Amino acid sequence: MNARTEMKALTDYPQALQDEVERVRAVVSDLHAELPRWDLVVWTAGNVSQRVPNPAAPDGSADLFVIKPSGVSYDDLTPAGMVVCDLDGNLVDGTRSPSSDTAAHAYVYRHMPEVGGVVHTHSTYATAWAARGEEVPCVLTMMADEFGGPVPVGPFAIIGDDSIGRGIVETLSGHRSPAVLMRNHGPFTIGKDARAAVKAAVMVEEVARTVHISRQLGEPVPIEQQHIDSLYDRYQNVYGQPATTSSATAEQNMEGQA
Repeated sequence: MNARTEMKALTDYPQALQDEVERVRAVVSDLHAELPRWDLVVWTAGNVSQRVPNPAAPDGSADLFVIKPSGVSYDDLTPAGMVVCDLDGNLVDGTRSPSSDTAAHAYVYRHMPEVGGVVHTHSTYATAWAARGEEVPCVLTMMADEFGGPVPVGPFAIIGDDSIGRGIVETLSGHRSPAVLMRNHGPFTIGKDARAAVKAAVMVEEVARTVHISRQLGEPVPIEQQHIDSLYDRYQNVYGQPATTSSATAEQNMEGQA
């Protein structure tokens, strides 16, 4: 048995990593509340996970991730109830079985080291497009901003092993979109962390709904590729507040302008 597949308990990891796991447990627990809030799930369906980097292995191969336990009501989720798995999907810490989509999340984290969060929902409109096996065309500036083009469709895959994860990775690798509509199943989204993946899940449902309604009125007008590229670049690189701006820097800038 090699080091990567050797079963470990959370207490076998460095204390700093254990502390980070506890922080991420709270983050993931809180983010699950966003799914019913935005009407993206019913009953116990859906899940959120976030990667926990292991500093001992910079390549990401020994990272962990926190995910929702299987079949537990959203009202009953707590930070302590979140489960921790390694990137082979093995349970590292927790008293409940992890989500039935754990193997898919693990596969994504293994093969897309840039991904820090994964979300799965059964949101109505996005899932309706998935049932048709049809991508959502880029006919809204919001789509150009968020997805950089259409929302792609992934292959049909059986739940329970890493087949879904394989389809996600094959579809989204090299693609701008953080969302994929797995055929006959529903949307999966990725992001730099779980919060970004939840945002993508909210946005993919919004654009799926809006484009569906527009098609009831007639054929939506596509956006030219050059405009999609321009909108995507602006939104990803210019829009919002600079992440490194501090109050001290702002004060210095004001003094310089005085």
